[in-house]
Amino acid sequence: MNKVFTFFAIIIICCQSFGQKPRARDLGIPFFGNPGKLNSITDVKGIEVGYSTIISGKGENILGKGPVRTGVTAIFPRGKAKKFSPVFANWYSLNGNGEMTGTTWVTESGFLETPIMITNTNSVGVVRDAVLKWYVDTNWYSGENWWYTYPVVAETYDGFLNDIYGFHVKEEHVLEAISNATTGKIEEGNVGGGTGMMCLGFKGGTGTASRQFKVADSTYTVGVLVQANFGAKFNLTIAGVPVGRELQDTLNYEMKKPAVPNRNEGDGSIIVVVATDAPLLPHQLKRIAKRVPIGIGNVGGRGANGSGDIFIAFSTANENAFSRDQTVSVKSMSNDQISWFFQSTVQAVEEAIVNAMIAAEDMEGVNGNKVYAIPHDLLIKTLKKYNRIEE
Repeated sequence: MNKVFTFFAIIIICCQSFGQKPRARDLGIPFFGNPGKLNSITDVKGIEVGYSTIISGKGENILGKGPVRTGVTAIFPRGKAKKFSPVFANWYSLNGNGEMTGTTWVTESGFLETPIMITNTNSVGVVRDAVLKWYVDTNWYSGENWWYTYPVVAETYDGFLNDIYGFHVKEEHVLEAISNATTGKIEEGNVGGGTGMMCLGFKGGTGTASRQFKVADSTYTVGVLVQANFGAKFNLTIAGVPVGRELQDTLNYEMKKPAVPNRNEGDGSIIVVVATDAPLLPHQLKRIAKRVPIGIGNVGGRGANGSGDIFIAFSTANENAFSRDQTVSVKSMSNDQISWFFQSTVQAVEEAIVNAMIAAEDMEGVNGNKVYAIPHDLLIKTLKKYNRIEE
């Protein structure tokens, strides 16, 4: 084993011994831009993320019994303690073969009034209902004269590994994800809503990354969380290297019994949440969300017909902007300063997707169907071949 492989092997062993999964940078994968301290969406102050991961059973799929490989992810823009505290937001879809509830009102009003929840395709309804009930039980709208709300719940499809028509996500799992929401380091890979997902031919799931930069005399953060379940293996590109084509003979999944009829290569979805602490207004956040596909494209996403590529961006600045009966003043970045945010969004999205794949582990699900994680050793070897990792 040469010195480079020895070095990365030590890093991986150390990460595992401390209970941390290696991330893309731990393998030496190069990225542009400067990450925040955690290289996570939680680098944006106040954001809390929580998971409920549901894994049970193995072997033949029995409808309603499993195997189960799914979960729920909860994202609170200002944390649970703030309760009702809307943030400026907007959304965008590259290809709309998917769902994110509540988005029409986000665009119409300019505000995100709720946490963002992510789960599997068939569990959007139960998650939405559970969040509504949680609002009532916790008096989320404390002090507000309200009578309706539109929870934001997004999804990607995990039916290759999960008994998705068994409807295993319950209210208790939604409450668990909410309860677990916290600041600081967050898990990646086979966790939360990303538990049973595939990405660019290999095991996918949940990933995160961030960027920090200065505009004038102020430092700003852009944080991203993805639920990655999209793309064809032959398009997989990491650090500019055609990794998917180089690893075309590497086993990436085994289908013992078709769980997804008529599935085409490249089908799947990706949900992307972009957060920033910069004072951006809803129309500017729309522009941020529209740059997400560039980061997805950098790793090989093509917005296939069978893919739901849906993105939402919000700003935690202007905390007192929301009022039902008062005229308020808000701060706003100049449009001439916004290109820094475009660039950082693209960079963070790209890294978050790769982080999801690096953290993911092999998973066997319904009917013995199996999806393999991208092999770290072969990935490093391929990047070395293209001089993206130095000897």
